[in-house]
Amino acid sequence: MLLSDDGFSANTINGIISVLKSSLKRAVALGIAEKEYTDCIVRPKQREKQVECFSKDEQRKIEQYIYEKKKTKLFGILLCLYTGLRIGELLALTWNDVDLQKGLISVSKSCHDGWKNGAYVKIVDTPKTLCSDRVIPLPKQLLSKIKEHRKQSAGEYVVDGRSEYGAQVRSHQKTFELLLKRLHIPHKGFHSLRHTFATRALECGMDVKTLSEILGHKNPTITLKRYAHSMMEHKAEMMNRLGKLLL
Repeated sequence: MLLSDDGFSANTINGIISVLKSSLKRAVALGIAEKEYTDCIVRPKQREKQVECFSKDEQRKIEQYIYEKKKTKLFGILLCLYTGLRIGELLALTWNDVDLQKGLISVSKSCHDGWKNGAYVKIVDTPKTLCSDRVIPLPKQLLSKIKEHRKQSAGEYVVDGRSEYGAQVRSHQKTFELLLKRLHIPHKGFHSLRHTFATRALECGMDVKTLSEILGHKNPTITLKRYAHSMMEHKAEMMNRLGKLLL
């Protein structure tokens, strides 16, 4: 039996199968059903989503604009480009999580937008996975900029917002969208900053195990599988170097 995936993602279908199998297994344990009847189900293959990252020129434009405008609310974008933080991790980051002397960021929480007591609020929660709980060393060049940003920040959160709880996810995503539009850069989601960090790290020669730990992946295989095909500029550069051997 092969379940049709028309209109549904592989993740959705596999989730339905898992619930079905769990329910039937429980039914057998309770004596409601004789057997599970799920051995013939074929799970759809999951395709890795294509990684979108910014080119070096696009990244340079983004960074230059942030440096020139000196808007504190844009600093989080720069931070993501050089740490690979997810947006929820970024906006949950407080100054207590940043060790300016040692140059370390501790990622121990994340956040998302939600409704509470009839209001749209930022909800701080645990990280995405156990592996997401990690410590990230900061590049020395970025550390000096974080220290400057700290002097201008009056709130508890690294990325300030309109409230005492810092910036909210949707609001920060909108800020990023407007920035790309202003710079005439094709639209990409905020998560592309994380993908850009990973791609640049591999291009610079960072080993996959180190990158995996910085990103908070479960193992290096996930990192390699996700990003090995995204470095087209780097691949072209390496091939051109090889081409120089041609007589």
